[in-house]
Amino acid sequence: MVDKEEYREKIILTASTIFSHYGFRKTTMDEISRALKKGKSSIYYYFGSKEEIFEAVVLHEANQLRSRLTKAIKEVDSPPDKLRNYIYVRMKEFAKLSNYYNAVFDKNLDHFDFIEKIRSRYDREELAILRLLVYVGNNRGVFAVENSEYTAMAIQTMLKGMEVPLFWRKREIDINDRLEAILSLIFNGILKKEEGLLLYG
Repeated sequence: MVDKEEYREKIILTASTIFSHYGFRKTTMDEISRALKKGKSSIYYYFGSKEEIFEAVVLHEANQLRSRLTKAIKEVDSPPDKLRNYIYVRMKEFAKLSNYYNAVFDKNLDHFDFIEKIRSRYDREELAILRLLVYVGNNRGVFAVENSEYTAMAIQTMLKGMEVPLFWRKREIDINDRLEAILSLIFNGILKKEEGLLLYG
């Protein structure tokens, strides 16, 4: 007897590989059913359309990312290490979770309502995490930040700015060097310090 939840997860994992390889538009239900070695009717029992499967795949990857980010933050204690871990894991996991990445950034998928919901939720959750990390660092006297909200938004903007060149030209770019440059900018800034005083502000 087939376990319904187990088979549903098998559909999601199989479809995830196919979507990653061919993209959402070029993937067909026939390809998914062939990979599962089942008739399409067995897939339609769980999902009404290719869009529904893609939504389940994206949500599955989103949960994976959330779990790995939470783990990365909890593994260390100091605020700089927490922020460093968050940024490293976030950028490296995006490279692996291609369906989630496409859902968040591919403009060709804009017409799907569930995509916009996923994007909005992703932005809100990330901003909340970054705000908390900055706030805790400030409270511990490690960071010198006047406004946690704006600082979190600035960090998020920097990370977003890295994504397109990083994933379109990833063979030519050393991700570690890019991440270190961002971390150096976040922690040290670009202005020269003289006798403990900033030249600006």
